Amino acid sequence: MSLAVASTFDIALVIMAILPSGYVAYLWLNSPERKDKPVLQGEPELSYLFDHGVLQHASSAAQQFCPLEAGHHEWPDLYHNILPRFGLFPDKPPSTGEGQMIVAATDPKIQTMLRINWDKHLCRVVVLDPKDVGVDLRSEAEVTLSRVRSDVSVPLWHTDQHHRLLWYNDAYHKLFNVSHPTLAIESRALFPADFSNTTHRLALRDQTTGAKNWYAVTHSQSRTTNCYQAICITPLIRAEEAQRNFVQTLTKTFAQLSIGLAIFDRKNQLVLFNPALIDLTGLGAQFLSARPEIQTFFDKLRETRKIPEPKNYASWLNTVSELISAAHDGRYEEIWSLESGQTFRVKGRPHPDGATAFLIEDISAQVTQTRSFRAELEQGQAMLDTLDDAIGVFSSSGVLTFSNRAYQELWKVEPDAAFADITIHDAIQVWKRRSAPNLPWEQIQGFVENRDDRLNWSMPLYLVDGTELTCLFSPILDGATLIRFHQPRKHPAEIEYFDRAKAPQDT
Repeated sequence: MSLAVASTFDIALVIMAILPSGYVAYLWLNSPERKDKPVLQGEPELSYLFDHGVLQHASSAAQQFCPLEAGHHEWPDLYHNILPRFGLFPDKPPSTGEGQMIVAATDPKIQTMLRINWDKHLCRVVVLDPKDVGVDLRSEAEVTLSRVRSDVSVPLWHTDQHHRLLWYNDAYHKLFNVSHPTLAIESRALFPADFSNTTHRLALRDQTTGAKNWYAVTHSQSRTTNCYQAICITPLIRAEEAQRNFVQTLTKTFAQLSIGLAIFDRKNQLVLFNPALIDLTGLGAQFLSARPEIQTFFDKLRETRKIPEPKNYASWLNTVSELISAAHDGRYEEIWSLESGQTFRVKGRPHPDGATAFLIEDISAQVTQTRSFRAELEQGQAMLDTLDDAIGVFSSSGVLTFSNRAYQELWKVEPDAAFADITIHDAIQVWKRRSAPNLPWEQIQGFVENRDDRLNWSMPLYLVDGTELTCLFSPILDGATLIRFHQPRKHPAEIEYFDRAKAPQDT
């Protein structure tokens, strides 16, 4: 008996709870204020009424759209059922104030829309078909946006949470047809959808041409709808490949150079070096591969004694700062003479985007050879300076390239002190001032400047003080001419030796 009484009492409580809500809903739907709300005349009774998110009423027509049972289903049940078709449908009923909103279908080609009216905890969802009511409830901006999205040349498409295709524009359709001409557009995804909200580079092959095209696919999420766009970046990919190939070519070229190369970027970090730099500096590949800063690079050179030793570390820091500054301006070029006997020629050159390149060349052999040549020249100069004959050598272009001490004393000239080159014409002017007139000066100049076959010849020459000289002209290598001024006289010792040689021998 007590159980029956309890059951009757529970049923009474449920009825008492439902009746006020139903009565309030009835008053709200039939109130004069609601009659003033924007409701279309003659719209079909395809609607749902919720109170605090619980379904209180569903029209018979609504059962065909989405079958829900009043008192048993709630707002999330409607949300999950219609979400694939209406991606912007709210996951919770509006519960503050009152208002109205229109939710268009995810696919703009579908004309069906939802109108949501709410007043505090009461909310009504009406399914509308503009073809039936004769009114397009979408705003002009929505219609324009839909048209733009459909006509834009960039492929756009939307999918649900299970990556099922909800909507796509014409560009997507065209791209799918050329990539999968034998498949239905809903049968498979054009691009894989297993990436987060980032941009991925993905490739597709055009089956009509066989060309491989690259796209930057961007993904964003609007509630439970995945939005994608694909921008063709094939020219960018090809440019990057060309750049990589160019860098690889440069790297291979630099690897063959005997000159050490070190390139630092705008942040003064080492970004490129070649094997010759390791051989010349003794710095390990591991150290260089760590991309040291330029200050660390030169400090390491100082530790390995591959740079001239400064007096102290403070002056060293100043030296490096000036070196870097000069390299940025393209003004740095020095010869480093090391304790080991090596000699480096170091150049600093600016590169685009604030980068700086240093070239280190081992010129030890050249320096040694140059020093050897210089010693030989000095030795030859010293030997010719011991001769009494005045000697001058003119190049094929008629420039004085060598003269001994007797030549400088005879003609009172100092060729090494002259700022400009001394030509055969200049030398003849000096000779004329200290010689007797009526000598074939033009013939002398023609002989020096002529590069054809020439023979040795000589002529007498008299100075203004009466000294007699013999001028001898001899062609030598590379079209040069040696001119020797000889004074024919004999020393007493030479005369005595000559006479004794002529005398008959005692028997």
